[in-house]
Amino acid sequence: MTRVLVCDDHHIVRQGIKQMLADAGDIALAGEAADGPDAVAAVRRMAARASPPDVVLLDIAMPRRDGLDVLKQLKAEFPKLPVLILSTYPDRQYAVRSLKLGAAGYLNKSADSEQIIAAIRKVAAGGLFITPAVAELLASALGSPATHAPHETLSRREYQVFGLLASGRSVGEIAEQLSLSPNTVSTYRARILDKTCVRNDVELALYAVQHRLADLPGV
Repeated sequence: MTRVLVCDDHHIVRQGIKQMLADAGDIALAGEAADGPDAVAAVRRMAARASPPDVVLLDIAMPRRDGLDVLKQLKAEFPKLPVLILSTYPDRQYAVRSLKLGAAGYLNKSADSEQIIAAIRKVAAGGLFITPAVAELLASALGSPATHAPHETLSRREYQVFGLLASGRSVGEIAEQLSLSPNTVSTYRARILDKTCVRNDVELALYAVQHRLADLPGV
């Protein structure tokens, strides 16, 4: 029996996945987590009881600590633990980055139940689950120069704030929209300016245009 830890901040999504696992017959729910720190704590707790999950099914857009940060933490502490990313974000935004960070596969939440179950079975057996679309992205990434655009180093939350800043939103407006404090948004802004090597929000907006980042959140 394959044991899966389901990590997603939406209760209805977790309920749907739990039913999907129950219907599979050979897959059981090991536990669930509603935010990033809870996901890490759950794996640590299970490992301490000598019963770690066989697979972690992880969303990217997690509260308190995003899924990519959780992925990095889990792979640092439990390098052999398969982590399957299940996200609403388009493949082109996070699939390659997730795989480079050690994910065993990347699926969009629009995938049907059969594909999700097949992915869980494959990564639990030690394989990688890569869709044809993600395979094309990987091939493209491997064929491109080793250098990466500065915005590719941004975390999910930084990328989100980046898009809102580039669209002309103020720090206060972003703080209200994302339910963050203005100081936290200002910290993100400083990191974004540093990573993209620009000096202000105007240059940040120009950067977004020059790199054709029309699919940024907020742009």
